[in-house]
Amino acid sequence: MGKLRLAIAGAGLVGRAHWKRMLASSACELAAFADPYPSTAALAAEAGVPLYPALEAMLAAERLDGVVLATPNGLHVSGALACLAAGVPALVEKPVGDSLAEAAQLAEAAEAAAVPMLVGHHRRHSAILEAACNTIASGRLGKLVAVTASATFHKPDDYFDADWRRQKGGGPILINLVHDIDNLRALVGEIVEVQAFGSHAVRGFEVEDTVAINLRFANGALGTFMLSDAAASPRSWEQSSGENATFDHHPDEDCYVIAGTRGSLQMPTMRLYEYLGPASWQNPLVESRVEVRETDPLARQLDHFCAVVRREVPPRVTVRDALRTLAVTLAVDEAARTGLRVSLPS
Repeated sequence: MGKLRLAIAGAGLVGRAHWKRMLASSACELAAFADPYPSTAALAAEAGVPLYPALEAMLAAERLDGVVLATPNGLHVSGALACLAAGVPALVEKPVGDSLAEAAQLAEAAEAAAVPMLVGHHRRHSAILEAACNTIASGRLGKLVAVTASATFHKPDDYFDADWRRQKGGGPILINLVHDIDNLRALVGEIVEVQAFGSHAVRGFEVEDTVAINLRFANGALGTFMLSDAAASPRSWEQSSGENATFDHHPDEDCYVIAGTRGSLQMPTMRLYEYLGPASWQNPLVESRVEVRETDPLARQLDHFCAVVRREVPPRVTVRDALRTLAVTLAVDEAARTGLRVSLPS
């Protein structure tokens, strides 16, 4: 079969990252851009593809095998519905929607249609996450008991020059935590209850800069999560995993510890501590390291999307799955604002 013809709606940083992977792909090629900003004309000329001012115009004019929706968050649902109506598979960037109601509408439409749809939680394609999930599934950790996790990093002052980043919805819960919630769901299981304390004491903006979070999982495990975009700390997935070269990298740091009755796994260094005999704090925990082959999650996601478009595999992250991640993230936001424990369906 020849290369798939994929288009990109939204030519910002994320859209350009997808285009870069398409250039290196043997499975697909870029067919068009859709973006309303005139500055995108130079990018389309460089890529040698047509530029359309709107997704709908592109869908009407082009013969496409798939579309990558890298538009602003508020346009994800409407764009995905347009692709479904045109019968074109889509890779929808996360978060899948701005609200649970919109995301649920899209989930129902996607399930009713015979058109596959993948949500771009790209860390699900991380070799680190895959190796960790396999280790946990093997039973080496025993019954999962506790999770200690963090995403602590420092955004520069000019990041907040955009007014919306200083206002409700522009903080690390809705922008950053959604990635880690998805990771923890893949690693540990469904989250059924959250508590949170939020603070904006560092910058004094309307939006939070630091949040302490408690998590209850359906399997009985408990978790704590420290989130801050004002902390001079390398204990975040971006800074410790090395999967995104634009971030400072600290390969000796961990941002997650998954502990069970027989052992514990630290991520992303993948240091594993386990009892080979009876479990007791007086007995030695044997240290080893789970081997991981370095890969680019965005490139693996693109390969997976091509397989989804060809109907060779089902989407790894469905709209319904991404809806659950969004629900937990919004529950953390509610808990931080109200000080109440927020329960989710098991």
